[in-house]
Amino acid sequence: MWSPPTVEPIDDPAGAALTQPTLHSPRLLLRPFAMGDAPRVHALAGTVQVADTTLTIPHPYPDGAAEEWIALHAESYARGIGAHFAIVEKGGDGQPAGAVGLVVSREHRRAELGYWVGVPFWGRGWCTEAAREVVRFAFGRMELARVVACHFARNPASGVVMRKIGMRHEGTFRSHVRKWGRLEDVEYYGILCGELTESEPPPERPAG
Repeated sequence: MWSPPTVEPIDDPAGAALTQPTLHSPRLLLRPFAMGDAPRVHALAGTVQVADTTLTIPHPYPDGAAEEWIALHAESYARGIGAHFAIVEKGGDGQPAGAVGLVVSREHRRAELGYWVGVPFWGRGWCTEAAREVVRFAFGRMELARVVACHFARNPASGVVMRKIGMRHEGTFRSHVRKWGRLEDVEYYGILCGELTESEPPPERPAG
């Protein structure tokens, strides 16, 4: 079972629906991205290891792409169609270690979960912890009924994250997308409100 996520208080209740909160988990702060985070996003997402396992992150990572991406977040949240969070270690340097977010279909009360963590932070279990908190947020604050996620079949470590938070494997789409000129099989997972696993995540191991 799930419980409402812990969020920072919002001073203006009338504008609460338009203001993306900061979420807290035992080790992580999940906060909205700021434009000052762009150099860190460029450095971490720009590695070939991160780009290789995500559909939409290019490599080489273009100059200005991080700023353009961050600039879209506030409007996306205000319109109820997305929520993107920087993954930040509590007690650390305050800089993002990665990203976790939701792309929302309000009509169907559904969202797609996505995440990535920079290579220096692999193997710490942060993807699992961040994903769990954001799915709690989806079912709580956003009042969604279902969250889905997918990963390349050749990246089973991402599927481990999904299973740890209670997502169920719902199918394999063969040669479903193309990444860098190669057709990729994609594994799809889903979770319904009430199915989230709340146990603390053990450290996950990076792929390979």
